[in-house]
Amino acid sequence: MIRLRRAVLQAATMERLRDYTDDIRQRATEQERKDRAKELWANRRQVRPELAKGLAEMAPGHERCMYCGDGQGTDIDHFEPKSLAPLRTFDWLNHVLACSFCNSNQKRSRFPVAADGSPLLVDPTAEDPLDHLRLVLPLGTYRGLTDRGRACIEVFGLNRAVLVKGRTDAYSTATDSVELWRIAMDRGQHDKATRIVRVAWNRPLIDVLVAMFHQSGHPAADALFVAEEETLALLRDPELRTAFLHFRGVSY
Repeated sequence: MIRLRRAVLQAATMERLRDYTDDIRQRATEQERKDRAKELWANRRQVRPELAKGLAEMAPGHERCMYCGDGQGTDIDHFEPKSLAPLRTFDWLNHVLACSFCNSNQKRSRFPVAADGSPLLVDPTAEDPLDHLRLVLPLGTYRGLTDRGRACIEVFGLNRAVLVKGRTDAYSTATDSVELWRIAMDRGQHDKATRIVRVAWNRPLIDVLVAMFHQSGHPAADALFVAEEETLALLRDPELRTAFLHFRGVSY
C-alpha cells in the first residue's frame, strides 16, 4: 500500500453525490437508510463514470488496486462499508479503487475498529500506510508496525503468496531500473533515463519502489540493505532521488 492523492471531482458530480446522500438521510430508520443506499448504489449510472475516472487518476500504475497494488482496479469499494455507514455510500472520500479479489474475497464488508471505536484500517487516500507498515524488501512480506498495520495485513491479505512472490520479482526489477537509470544518465541518454523512470512507476506493485526510497533514508538503512550497498548508494544519489521522486511528486 502506498499514499495516494484524492482527485477532485467536477462540481456537478459532487452535487449529485450530495443529493443521493440527502435522499438516504431522509429515511426514518437505519435499516431504511441501508436499504435506500443499496438501491441507489445499484442504479448509480449518473455518477459512476466520473467516480471511475477520478479513481483511475488516483490509482498507482495503470489503474492498479489501491490495496494490493497488483490486480487491475475494477471495483469501486466503500472503504467504510455501506452496510455499516449508509450515509457514506456516496461520500467521495469513502471511495477506493480495488481489484475484485481484494474487494470480494479479502475485505468484503470487514471494517475492524479499536476499543475506542476508531478505524483500524488505513485509508491510503487519507494517510500514509508507511506509518503503519514496513515492507521487508528481500522477502516481499509486510510487517505491521502498529495495530492498524497488522489489521491491514490481515484484512487486505497483503502477505498472500502471490503478492509475496510478485514483490520479490518487483524488487529485482526495481533494482535494475535504478541501475539502468544511472547508466543512461552517465552516457548522456536523458530521454532513455526519463523513460526508465516512467516505466518503473507504471509497473504493478510499485509499493516495492516506494519502500526502497523510503527505507534508504531511514536511520537504520545500512541494516535494512545489508549486502546491497550498491543499491543503497544509488537510492541515496540526490540526482537519482530527484528524478524518480519528482515524477510522483513525493519526497522521502
